[in-house]
Order: sequence, then C-alpha cells, then structure tokens
Amino acid sequence: MLKTLAKSIREYKKPALLTPVFVIIEVILDCIIPFIIAELVNVIKDGGDLNDILKSGAVLAVMAVLSLIFGICAAHTCSDAACGFAKNLRADMFARIQSFSFENIDRFTTSSLVTRLTTDVTYIQDAYMMIIRTAIRSPLMLIFAFIMAFIMGGSMAWIFVFVVPVLGGGLFLIIKKAMPRFRSVFKKYDRLNASIQENIKGIRVVKSFVREDYENKKFGAAASDIARDFTIAERIVSLDAPLMQFCLYAVMVLNLTVGSYMIVTTGGTRFDVGQLSAFLTYGFMMLNSLMMLSMIFVMITLADESCKRVCEVLREEPTLSSPESPLYEVKDGSVEFRGVSFKYSKKAKRNALEHIELKIRSGETIGIIGGTGSSKSSLVQLIPRLYDVTEGSVFVGGEDVRSYDLDTLRNSVAVVLQKNLLFSGTIKENLRWGNKEASDEELIAACKMACADEFIDSFPDGYDTHIEQGGANVSGGQKQRLCIARALLKKPKIIIFDDSTSAVDTKTDAKIRAALKRYIPETTKIIIAQRTASVEDADRIIVMENGRISAIGSHEQLLGSSEIYRGIYISQNKSSVDESLAENMVKEGAD
Repeated sequence: MLKTLAKSIREYKKPALLTPVFVIIEVILDCIIPFIIAELVNVIKDGGDLNDILKSGAVLAVMAVLSLIFGICAAHTCSDAACGFAKNLRADMFARIQSFSFENIDRFTTSSLVTRLTTDVTYIQDAYMMIIRTAIRSPLMLIFAFIMAFIMGGSMAWIFVFVVPVLGGGLFLIIKKAMPRFRSVFKKYDRLNASIQENIKGIRVVKSFVREDYENKKFGAAASDIARDFTIAERIVSLDAPLMQFCLYAVMVLNLTVGSYMIVTTGGTRFDVGQLSAFLTYGFMMLNSLMMLSMIFVMITLADESCKRVCEVLREEPTLSSPESPLYEVKDGSVEFRGVSFKYSKKAKRNALEHIELKIRSGETIGIIGGTGSSKSSLVQLIPRLYDVTEGSVFVGGEDVRSYDLDTLRNSVAVVLQKNLLFSGTIKENLRWGNKEASDEELIAACKMACADEFIDSFPDGYDTHIEQGGANVSGGQKQRLCIARALLKKPKIIIFDDSTSAVDTKTDAKIRAALKRYIPETTKIIIAQRTASVEDADRIIVMENGRISAIGSHEQLLGSSEIYRGIYISQNKSSVDESLAENMVKEGAD
C-alpha cells in the first residue's frame, strides 16, 4: 500500500526529505534551550556579573531564533510536500478512473469515487504531513527530553518512568475505543454524497413533486448519523486533554515537592533551582510529545482506512485494454456478431445477450426495436467495445474488435445516447468534443444535418451561446440534436443512435434520418428506437426480446411475420390502423 501511494510523491521528494532534517535540528535546539536557561538561573542565583548574564542571554536568544527559523522552514517544506502529494494523488486517481472500462466503473459507485477523491485524500494528506514532521519531532523530543532530564535531574528522572506509562496506557485505551467509530464513518460519507448527488441531479423532479421536505429529512438523517458517530468518537478522544493535564500536574507536584525538598536539605549541592526549572520544562516536553504521538496515531489510523480505499482505485486494472500489436485502421463500417453471449458480471446468474448471430453491411441503416429490458443497448455497447463479450466475437470492418487499438476503434464508432450529456461551455466547445479541429463551416454543416441549426440561430449569441452544466438551459430535444451533431463531427464509419431522438417530434426525427441518409450514405447507421416511425424506413429492423434476436426484416416483412413488431406498431398507430381497416370494410361493402 505504501509503495502504491509513494509513487505519487514524485517531484515533491526534496521537500519531504528536507522536512525531517529541519525538524531534527529544531528539536536539538529546543532541548538545549532549557539547559542554557538552567545555567542562566544558576548564574543569577550565584550573583554572577552582568557580562555573564548578557552572554548567556545572547546565546539563548540566538538558539531561540535558530529554532524558530528551522521550525518555519520545516512548516514550509512540510506544507509543500503534503499539498503536492495530495495534488498528485488526486491526479493519479482521476487518470486511473479515466482508463476504467464500464465494468470497472460499475464496481464503484459515483458517490464513493467522489469521497475517495476528496475526503479520503484529505485524510491521507493530513497523515502524511504529520508523518514527515510531527511523527519525527514527537519521538525525538521524547527521547532527547528524557535523556536531558536524567542529565539534569539524575535519580529524580525516575518519576517520568512511572508517569509516562500511565499516560501512554490511557491514550492507547482511548484510541482503541475511538477507532471503530471513526472507521464506520467512511461508508456513511459515501451514502451522504450519494444523497447529495441524487438530489441535485433530480432537483427538477423533487420540486415538481414538492418533495423538498422529504429530501431535507433524508439528508438530515444521513448527516446526523455521521455527526453521531463523530461526536461519540470525539468525546472519547477528548479524554486525552484531562488525562494529559492530570499527568502534567502530577509530575509538577512531585517534581516541585521532591525537588524543593532536595534543594532545601542539601543546600543546592545535589540539586539546585536551575536544574529544577529545566527538569520541569523537560517533563512538560515529554508529556506533550506523548500527547502529540497519540494524536498522530489517531490520524494515521483514520488515514489507514482512506489509504485502503484510495489504493483500491489505483490498483484497479482496466478490464479493457489495447492488444500488444493493435490495428490502427478500421477498413469500413461492417459489423458482425458471431455466437455472442454477454453478461455484465461474472457473478450474474443469466446472460444479458444470448447466442447473437448478425451481419450488418457497411453503409446499411439498421433499426433495433424491442421492449424495455430486451438488451437493445447491451447489443450496441459491444460494437465500440465498451464491454467485452462473454462468449463469441464481434467484428468491425472485418476484424475482431479486440484486435484494434481502443482509441482507433472508438473514434470510428460514434454513440449518441438517450440521456445525453453536455458540458459547461459554449455550443462550439461542446460540438468540438466530436472533432477538436473542426472548422466553423463543419460545425454548421453537422448542425444542419442534426436539425440543430434551427434553434442555435435563434439564440442571441448563436454558436457562442453558453451551455450550463449538464445542458440545464436547453430542452431535452435541443440537447439530443446537439449531441447528434457532435457525433457526426467525428466522421465515424459507424454511428449508433441509442433512442437519441426520443425527445424530438416525429417531423424533426424524420428530417434527421433523411439528412443522414443523404449526406453520409457510406456510414453504417444503427438506430435504437421505441417508436416504429423512427425505424420503419431502415434497410432492416432487428426485433429484440429477452436478450435474443426475435426477428429481422423490413417494416413490411415484420408487420406480417413478427407478432412483437406488429403489436408495437398497432399500439403506437392505433388510430391510423383503425381508419385503414374502416376504409377496407367500406370498399368490401361497395364491392
């Protein structure tokens, strides 16, 4: 796990290594200062002259300034190292997520990935900052202060041998009780983020059904659950302070009592006032170091859970990758399914697709229709290799899709989804996702084919109109037409419309199909639709049922041979069918 995370340190190794060096020097200086103070106290007590006092004061001032300088340097390099490490870690995670296939992404929820990129990385950053600074400073301070206490106090230092284990044992019990509560919070963070994401994404539905109060209560319950666990954990951890204070005052009372007794009874020959002041300072240093070590342990334990969650993402191997010697050219838009079966997960009990045998010629227009859950989308997702088949093979341009370079294959296959996504930016910027080098003329031509030019021209800023995140300021039909234009700019050999004209009227739908047929005849067009009107002029129509191909044929052939297709057609065109039957009955009566 540490090796995986260490790869993200990279250019921040230097500040990470300098920080402990600065800390060590700072600790040494801090431990010497009480010794010099003790000497100064003794000089004053013995009635030393002003020059001796000034010399000791000057040395003390120099030591204090140097300690401050090295402390500032340590803080500076520590913040650079920790923040840089967190930046790299987030960038590495994000890059890894970008390489994931749909199968990989299905293993993580969106909210969980967001939590890992934000909250988990923050915990790791804080722990890393403590490790390279405080986790070096506290043990060294504890050791050096203990040594100096024995040098200054002799046998009196045995007081710490008894007090330190009491504090250490108490802190250990506190941490042991608090840790399970801290660990339980992470999954609850995932659920909280899921609630936020779902609510914001569906805010229009929430408002239309007047469910704001319900959503507020749901969010409040999730937030209260996290707060409850954190409150219990923080209450346990807060016992650190009184325990620390108890041990500190106990040490002070013992030191002052025993030390004062020794000074009075021996006349300062075995133990003097300067030693007592230094001894008290070193005692405070030791106990404070123990306190800091307990907090470090809490932070590292918290970060340990975050490290595991982050490493899960960094170690996740993409299930899809380009072969060692890939093909970099797709010859044409022909598609063939040979004995294809597919399921989304190895654990799935049944296949989403069963025994698919299908040949599509390059330039052919294919319609796909079927009921909800008939696996229409699953079928087309195998063409650009968004998933790999479980059995059989899919061929594009006469070659198995697994033999292509992934980028080459996906640049040759454009997919327009029903739930299309536009990004914040101008219309031009969104369109150029299809082709970043596209000229303004090419943008206009693609928009004309997609019938998007009609509404773009009505905007005051035209193609420079700003699109809000998710395309919130355009209608569903406008969004779909912009996404069709974006796909056309790729100039693909195969274009797939996954129910992507469901939000446009039938007249516009017909105009788009006519334009595609006229302007890109060589491109293979696969149209998934719920409306028979969207596919009835296709060269062939595939009827899907329960993950299988039920029938293939033209519109007229399927009306006669496929009960499923005929049922869909009649249910969608009932009035026109009734009129046709009535006309036939009138003609038969006249005859």
